[in-house]
Amino acid sequence: MTCILVVDDEPAVLKVLVTRLNLAGYKVLSAQDGEQALEVFHKEAPDLVVLDVMLPKMDGFAVCRRIRAESCVPIIFLTALEAISERVAGLDLGADDYLAKPFSPKELEARIATILRRVGPAPTIDEPREVPSGQGVMKLGDLVVDTNRRQVSRGGERIGLTYTEFSLLELLFRDPGRVVPRAEILEQLWGYPPRRAADLRVVDVYVARLRGKLEPDPRNPELILTVRGIGYASQRIGEFPTAIAS
Repeated sequence: MTCILVVDDEPAVLKVLVTRLNLAGYKVLSAQDGEQALEVFHKEAPDLVVLDVMLPKMDGFAVCRRIRAESCVPIIFLTALEAISERVAGLDLGADDYLAKPFSPKELEARIATILRRVGPAPTIDEPREVPSGQGVMKLGDLVVDTNRRQVSRGGERIGLTYTEFSLLELLFRDPGRVVPRAEILEQLWGYPPRRAADLRVVDVYVARLRGKLEPDPRNPELILTVRGIGYASQRIGEFPTAIAS
């Protein structure tokens, strides 16, 4: 059974979310402050974390930073903060999505289901999936992308990507050279259409994070290029069409 950790310091909100997610068929753990959240996380190893930003003892940003230092488990932020910069800060720390308060529990359930479908059952490093040699492996410049194990390496050194980062990489390189609109990326990976311009910032943040991990010079990208006003396109080194500006 999929296990979800819900962290919120408001008892009424926590009760509703735990009840709804239990009814949806998940095993649900809960915590009401940042320190307790980390204790439960380390003890129970949940499959996904729903994390409020404003928490006592240790805020959600600090909790996310600690979790990301050791795990790529999906994280959804709950935030009452109005500033877009504050929401983007959570994504910069490695969260997979955010939901602004107040929100519908049904919408949270949909976001969770989308992320879990995207993640799917993944093999661990110690238990690699048996696949025929050479299948599911792409070479992007000096990068080796193993889509079976969801791993990326350069010169034999593994590059750590979260589930969402790898899914974005797969989407962009599924059809090299095709311009993928930001709205399409949002719908395919996060499962909802943009309702306001700020929603598309999720995509921009993730592209920037992916470039930071994969590109030798993120300010002058060669793998993931920006098509101004539209979206992003992937290219192999040396094959850039002049119509695309980085």
